Amino acid sequence: MSCMQHLVALLALCLSLGAVAASSNHLPGGVNLNERFFNQVRALIKRRMQEKNVQVQPPLVDDEVALQNQRSYDNVPIPAASVPTPVLVENWPTEQHSFGQVTAVSVDPQGNPVIFHRAERYWDVNTFNESNIYYLIEYGPIKEKTIYLLDSKTGAIKSGWGSNMFYMPHGMTIDIHGNYWITDVAMHQAFKFKPFGSKPLLTIGKRFRPGSSVKHLCKPTSIAVATTGEFFIADGYCNSRILKFNAAGKLLRTIPQPPEFLSLQVPHAITLLEHLDLLCIADRENMRVVCPKAGLKSSHGEGEPAATIQEPDLGRVFGVASYGDIVFAVNGPTSMLPVCGFTIDPRSEAIIGHWGDFKNPHSMAVSVNGSALYVTEIGNNHQTNRVWKYVLA
Repeated sequence: MSCMQHLVALLALCLSLGAVAASSNHLPGGVNLNERFFNQVRALIKRRMQEKNVQVQPPLVDDEVALQNQRSYDNVPIPAASVPTPVLVENWPTEQHSFGQVTAVSVDPQGNPVIFHRAERYWDVNTFNESNIYYLIEYGPIKEKTIYLLDSKTGAIKSGWGSNMFYMPHGMTIDIHGNYWITDVAMHQAFKFKPFGSKPLLTIGKRFRPGSSVKHLCKPTSIAVATTGEFFIADGYCNSRILKFNAAGKLLRTIPQPPEFLSLQVPHAITLLEHLDLLCIADRENMRVVCPKAGLKSSHGEGEPAATIQEPDLGRVFGVASYGDIVFAVNGPTSMLPVCGFTIDPRSEAIIGHWGDFKNPHSMAVSVNGSALYVTEIGNNHQTNRVWKYVLA
């Protein structure tokens, strides 16, 4: 059953239960108590049905393009014909791997998917104390290779590195120059590496020292890198903020900051839409995607209200990735909601597509040329720790 079919079945069940509740003697005034919720459910069903009839907008003339660029995101839907649909590649990879928890995936400039995994390590209730100090420092870094470069056609391992370097892998991004940007939640640090490098080119945060000052990180989750060299760190599980740096690692901005009215709760992943000057955030515990101005072109617009995508079926958002004007997202287990992928138009602040069927997805990435999308899942065994490949048709 597809994600959309799951959603429709769930909404139908909600309506059925609502009818029973309204007539039950155990819920006096049930109709009044639930009226607002079920109105929203009905509106959602209606909106989903209408999505197939979205009108394609005429091409924008020069003046309209200029106006749209000034506003960054207009309430203008992307033409349906131009929205790529993720289609699962069956039997990929062609051979099964014995990965640990695959916490991140990225794609290098040559189009090869690269995964970041925890090998034998697991994050559970005994991993950190109440002050976010990592309990298992004495065990040392993970001895196995934590980074594997895969063949895009077969999924076979081509090469690997990252042994005896990381304690609790989380995020990884590869920039247009092939540099690896990595976060380790145990070390409370973010790093920039050359491929197969043993020493970081740049380090942000204090080793094993969580904190909330501008010199500290606390369980950082994700990094997004602009073509200008500026980069953003999602910091993360404790501080729930985004830090923007120049290419040399000098702090430029903290998101949110006054006058921004934006509250984040575990920014779990981030992605850049540079030509729209947007940074889109998987605001996990707020169950939404928010896209404030990135400030790459100018500081004008920083602090403006962020584009916000928050709908009843979205749930806790774990991963985001972008290509062109589109943001792809995956949610994680959230109550009874189906776990699947979403196609999002940040300009109209709307979900415009559903795809995939997952158990516990954690990260995602799109290839540089936009031909492929990869999603990772984490679990407690080799069968549930895996990578999925989709082609964007």
